[in-house]
Amino acid sequence: MQTLTYFPQLDDINKAAERLRGIAELTPLMENFNLSKTYSAKIMLKREDLQAVRSYKIRGAYNKMSSLNSEELAKGIVCASAGNHAQGVAYSCRKMKVQGTIFMPAATPKQKIEQTAMFGAAFVKIELIGDTFDDTYKAAITYCNKHKSTFVHPFNDEKVIEGQGTVGLEILDQTLVPVDYLFLPIGGGGLSAGVSSVFKTLSPNTKIIGVEPKGAPAMQWSIQQGKNTELKEIDKFIDGAAVKKVGDKNFAICRQNLHEVLTVDEGEVCQIILNLYNKDAIVAEPAGALSVAALRQYADKIKGKNIVCVLSGSNNDITRTAEIRERALLYSGLKHYFIVRFPQRAGALREFVSEVLGPEDDITHFEYSKKHNRETGPAVVGIELKNPEDLYPLIERMKTRNFFGEYLNSKPDLFQFLV
Repeated sequence: MQTLTYFPQLDDINKAAERLRGIAELTPLMENFNLSKTYSAKIMLKREDLQAVRSYKIRGAYNKMSSLNSEELAKGIVCASAGNHAQGVAYSCRKMKVQGTIFMPAATPKQKIEQTAMFGAAFVKIELIGDTFDDTYKAAITYCNKHKSTFVHPFNDEKVIEGQGTVGLEILDQTLVPVDYLFLPIGGGGLSAGVSSVFKTLSPNTKIIGVEPKGAPAMQWSIQQGKNTELKEIDKFIDGAAVKKVGDKNFAICRQNLHEVLTVDEGEVCQIILNLYNKDAIVAEPAGALSVAALRQYADKIKGKNIVCVLSGSNNDITRTAEIRERALLYSGLKHYFIVRFPQRAGALREFVSEVLGPEDDITHFEYSKKHNRETGPAVVGIELKNPEDLYPLIERMKTRNFFGEYLNSKPDLFQFLV
C-alpha cells in the first residue's frame, strides 16, 4: 500500500497563480451549445487549447522553473516530453533567458517539434530519442546526471502539480453555477492531481472524473491494483497521454480525489476531434479531446447538470488528419476492409461494383496483385458505408456471388498493416 506523502496546498497553488500572472493566459470557460444540446446539460469547456503554447503545460513548467535558484538555473534545464510540456519548458526558457535541453520521442509529430524550437529560439536544443515517453525520459535523466542540470519533470513534481492546479482556481472563479461534474484528461497525472486538489478543497461536492485513452490506461490500472503500476505495452496514438506509468505523487493524489477513472477508445476520441472542428471550429489534439469524449459514458448521469470539461491542448499536426478520420470511421462502423476474391474473367470488377456494393457505398482502398494461375485473384478492398447497418447485407451479397474472402477489421494481426 502506497501512502500519500504530498498533497497540494491551496496556498501553494495560489502562489503559483501569482507567479503565472502575465505568463499563462487566463483562458475562457465557455459553454458549448452543441454539446449542451446533445446531453441536455450545461457543458462548459475550459479552453486551455488557447494558451500561447496551446496547452496548459506552460503553467507547471514555468511554476517549477521560477521556483529554482540562480545556481540551479545556471546549470541548465532538461526535460522529457511528447510535445506539450516541451513547449511549456521552451517558452519558459526564453522568458527566463535560461538554457534548456529538451528530449522528445522520435515519433513526436513534426508540428510539435517545430513549435518547441520556435518557442525556445536560441535558448533550447532538441534531442529526438526513443519510441515512447518512457524511453525519452530515461535518456533525459542520463543526460541530466552527466551534466548536473536541473530536470523539470512533466508531471511527477510538486511545483508542476501546483502550477497545473491553477486551472482549477480559474474554473471556480469563472463559473457562476456549482460544478456537478468535472472531466479531466490524464496522461502522467499532473493536471488531474493539481485541479482535483483545488476542487476537493473549494468544491467538495463536485464529482471528478479522470479520462484516459483505452490503449494507455495507466492510472485506471494502478488504482485497480492498489499501487502505481507500469503497463507493459501502450497504444501511442494519443501521444500527449500515452505513458506506461503515471507519477507516484500524482497516483497517490488521484486515487484519493477522483470519483472514477474512465477510458475512451482512440477511435471515439478521433470522432470528437472531427466533431469539435466541424461544429465549433475548435482544433483539439487527441489528448485534448479526451474529456469531451468521455461524456457519452455519463450521458444519463449528467442530464440537467453543470459540467466542465478541460480541453487541454490543440497541438494537432494537420498531417495526422487522414489517420484521425480513418480511426473515426472505423470506430463508427463506417469503414471496412476485406480480402475480396475476384473471378479471373472479364466483367468481374464491374459485377462487384454494380451488384455487390450498395448505392451509397464507396471504394476507398483497392490493392490487387495477380501472381498465380488460380481461378480467383485476391484484392484488399476498403469500403466506406453510409450507415453501419449496411455492413451485413454487403457481406451477404459478397458471399452469395462468391466474392467474399476475409473480413479484415476483425483480424488485428492482418489489419494493423492497413491502418
